[in-house]
Amino acid sequence: MTFSKPIIIGSLVASTLLASAALHAEVLPEAVQGIKITLAKKPSTRPMTVAYIPNYKRYYIADGGLAPMASEFESATSKSQIHAYDDAGKYINSAKPGYDNRSIYYNANTNKLETITYNISSEVGFSPNTGIYSIDLSDTGEVKDTSLEIMQFNPAFGYANTMPSYDAANKRYFAKQGRSAMVWIVDPALREKVSEITLDLAKAGAAFDDISDSFVAFTGVKGEELLVIDVDHKAALVFDVAGKFVAKSELPKDLKLHSQNHFNGLGYANNMLFVFNENEGEFGTYYGFKVQK
Repeated sequence: MTFSKPIIIGSLVASTLLASAALHAEVLPEAVQGIKITLAKKPSTRPMTVAYIPNYKRYYIADGGLAPMASEFESATSKSQIHAYDDAGKYINSAKPGYDNRSIYYNANTNKLETITYNISSEVGFSPNTGIYSIDLSDTGEVKDTSLEIMQFNPAFGYANTMPSYDAANKRYFAKQGRSAMVWIVDPALREKVSEITLDLAKAGAAFDDISDSFVAFTGVKGEELLVIDVDHKAALVFDVAGKFVAKSELPKDLKLHSQNHFNGLGYANNMLFVFNENEGEFGTYYGFKVQK
């Protein structure tokens, strides 16, 4: 079958416009629930964050907790697990790769599920099993206990508890610094931060101790790239990549948030903001919210 040049050119223009439109969104005044994942298994430590892999249609929830001190009876391996759920929130399986997970995410450049550990910067002194690792999965997306090292500790990430997010298009990380409005931009090939962003919290009507202490999301949406949670006022705050406040999306007023939500139980995956409610269900529940059209 052949096509005339005008049709081909028209198709290319349409594709370009659709791709451009996909990069722009609008912040919803009120967040809309997209998925609810009720944990089927007690977290091995503290629920930290969430990832999603489109090819498998699987969500991955990582626990985080410090490893025991190494001894002649026990290695310095974290007991924290990673749990897989399908895209309807049904439990699949769990595994223990052995890391104190702070962020897990899908790396579209490597097609891997990757984890960033506690103290990747070695801010509080070097410890084993710190850095970035890829987590092995089965052919159908189940989590395995095995993994591969991608990078050892890197001081460019700063805060020991940071829960960075990954910008796959530009191969960089955004690392929120604790008790501040500061976000560091990290190129993993470098040992120092590339630059820093100060989020304009005053414009958002928030203070640094209202928002998530360690977590910042990279949304991939042009002009609305960064997102933090205002835990105290139950809202998602959206900023551009320069730190300028864009808009606020209100979370449901009846959503139960606690002091722990400043430090864990957060995530951004499949274009949704995830928040953990530890009091719902036997083991707690993750809610995924759409905050952008």
